[in-house]
Amino acid sequence: MGFGEYPADYNPKVHGPYDPARFYGKPDTPFGQVKIGELSQWFGRRNKSPQAMTGAISRAWWRWQHKYVQPKRSGIAPFFQLVSGAMVFFYVINYNKLSKHRNYKYH
Repeated sequence: MGFGEYPADYNPKVHGPYDPARFYGKPDTPFGQVKIGELSQWFGRRNKSPQAMTGAISRAWWRWQHKYVQPKRSGIAPFFQLVSGAMVFFYVINYNKLSKHRNYKYH
């Protein structure tokens, strides 16, 4: 699978039109249905390559796009999600600077 190509498991005759938010690999037990004793085996079956991680992030991005941004009557939710995400991100990267401005009580 190269950049800009369909996944290797995608078959247009079986799956129909390509959906970038769908995983076309072999289905596995969803994370919410995994028991604690089986958790290490479940993580062992995951593909941890950079290409697989990029694909997972891309699918999550397209799912978010399809749910919040691309509907005909999308609301203000994606704007607030982006703003709150940016606020958390900038708080984390500036935490060391902000922690030096705490008000300490000396007595």
